[in-house]
Amino acid sequence: MMSEDAGRMLVMYDDPSDQRSLSLDETSSTEESPDETRLSLETTADSVPYIGQRFATHDSAYEFYSEYAKRCGFSIRRHRTEGKDGVGKGLTRRYFVCHRAGNTPVKTLNDSKPQRNRKSSRCGCQAYLRISKVTDLGPAEWRVTGFVNHHNHELLEPNQVRFLPAYRTISDADKNRILMFAKTGISVQQMMRLMELEKCVEPGYLPFTEKDVRNLLQSFRKSDQEDESIDLLRMCRNNKDKDPNFKFEYTLDSNNRLDNIAWSYASSVQSYEIYGDAVVFDTTHRLTAFDTPLGIWVGVNNYGMPCFFGCVLLREENSRSFSWALKAFLGFMNGKAPQTILTDQNMCLKEAIAIEMASTKHALCIWMIVAKFPSWFNAVLGERYNEWKAEFYRLYNLESIEDFELGWSDMVDFFGLHTNRHIVNLFALRTLWALPYLRSHFFAGMTTTGHSKAINSFIQRFLSAQTRLAQFVEQVAVAVDFKDQAAEQQTMQQNLQNICLKTGAPMESHAASVLTPFAFSKLQEQLVLAAHYASFQMDDGFLVRHHTKLEGGRKVYWVPREGIISCSCHQFEFSGILCRHALRVLSTGNCFQIPDRYLPLRWRRISTSPAKLLQSTSSDHTERIQVLQSMVSTLVTESARSKERLDIATEQVSILLSRIREQPVASQGARDISPIHRNL
Repeated sequence: MMSEDAGRMLVMYDDPSDQRSLSLDETSSTEESPDETRLSLETTADSVPYIGQRFATHDSAYEFYSEYAKRCGFSIRRHRTEGKDGVGKGLTRRYFVCHRAGNTPVKTLNDSKPQRNRKSSRCGCQAYLRISKVTDLGPAEWRVTGFVNHHNHELLEPNQVRFLPAYRTISDADKNRILMFAKTGISVQQMMRLMELEKCVEPGYLPFTEKDVRNLLQSFRKSDQEDESIDLLRMCRNNKDKDPNFKFEYTLDSNNRLDNIAWSYASSVQSYEIYGDAVVFDTTHRLTAFDTPLGIWVGVNNYGMPCFFGCVLLREENSRSFSWALKAFLGFMNGKAPQTILTDQNMCLKEAIAIEMASTKHALCIWMIVAKFPSWFNAVLGERYNEWKAEFYRLYNLESIEDFELGWSDMVDFFGLHTNRHIVNLFALRTLWALPYLRSHFFAGMTTTGHSKAINSFIQRFLSAQTRLAQFVEQVAVAVDFKDQAAEQQTMQQNLQNICLKTGAPMESHAASVLTPFAFSKLQEQLVLAAHYASFQMDDGFLVRHHTKLEGGRKVYWVPREGIISCSCHQFEFSGILCRHALRVLSTGNCFQIPDRYLPLRWRRISTSPAKLLQSTSSDHTERIQVLQSMVSTLVTESARSKERLDIATEQVSILLSRIREQPVASQGARDISPIHRNL
């Protein structure tokens, strides 16, 4: 063994934080056993380190101790090394310590950089193995000269220890497999399931976690981010060349790298003209393969189906980035801002909307808030969680602001939530999510659970399109086209359905001929309920209440000469569908048709004549195709009403189709037709 006075030693620490907190006594051995520490789980004698144990290299000693640690429920790391000073003696002593040795180093705060508040696992554990280099008896070897096997923390079970970073590894073969999976666009969770099946291991037993895969994908993205950005811009420019109505905007940072990019398609801009009154701007998602914040603008069409308006990729989620995104979106939509916009609870986005869309009513998506309830309130309320949630929904759906605020106060008292920060925050933001504060604004029904599920399903189609970043724009276009085709099929199916009239009232049959089946079904519900209400004429309007009630009711104001009617429940303002109270007053007043202004264009079937629609439409090829699709949809709807109509339509369409097939076909694709050909 080496002499302890062989000279002054050089000491080097692999981790400086250990220098302050770990005291390693050279005479320490396996006999040291403080009362407050825990003894590692013993296995067989041959697999437990001991004083005098020999190893050919310090790496083999490390591997042996690492395997021992894994069996016992902890991991190790290299601590410090010692060597002779100035004589080229090299490394003579090495320490391996428990992964929880040392204490958390104190970080110097930097106001310009965000701080990550991550809890450290270090707790000053004193377990270690010391090896020393011996050359006295021939070839150099390493011997164990110190071993402490006591820990001041709980040791992990075998099914837990594998999650320690030291034992989580991704082989080169697995890295290549993961990169290939990323290019196919599947999610990280799907990658994990596939690799478990390939390796025949139980779920959760791969030598790496989902977080490790995400970190790996992030490193891939960083390695070729600049090339990806160049390809992405090239793709957008190519799309613009093929379709002049494709729109995109982008910014570059100080290093001339892509910072933010937003885009929209011609069909999206056209949809926005009619259905852009209420918009959801969902910024809660990221592109998994590239860890990039993603924002998607979505609305709902006259058949109650989601429609895509635009997309944005941001470098950062701050007020500046969101302001730029909103400006770009308004530029795509010719400066037309929506009446209302629904978003997640993001204060930076809230500030940006207040500046860039000052006239737009901003509200928070209730389904995004409710999705966080389990993590916020499950542990706090325990068995009372479901009871509280039911009371929350009751308050949310109230009509009166006064009733809401009184009820909220009672709810807080009843469940003892006075100091709960989430409750305090929700009440502070109540004007942005509670219906009593929003009913006078139009949201196209997108605050309901049904619409939230449809929109989420719609967005998931984009999130699955995650191969290379440059191809994402094109893949979103494919997803939008697929959705448009599916929506067209659903529209035709709705139109072919026989509408069942339930009241026999002229107002009902008139509305059925004007509104889409989706919108008519909503109005029909109100017409059926209107029959259960009584109306009483007052000096300043009408009082309408359920026939079983003796008090309360809604105030309805009706000016027959001007065709104006309004109700204190604000349902028409909120959804674009007249309420039962207003319908009851119209019925009592011998009104046999709903005034045109209360059958909004955004909920109607196509009412403009095809010829006029063609004349007023741009000569752009894509727009004309969409007009033709609408005409075909109307043709099918009208023809299906009787056998005679269907026979005529079939005969005439057959003749028309024959004439069309006689016409020459352009050699280039529809989007490549020259302006001269378009004007013919």
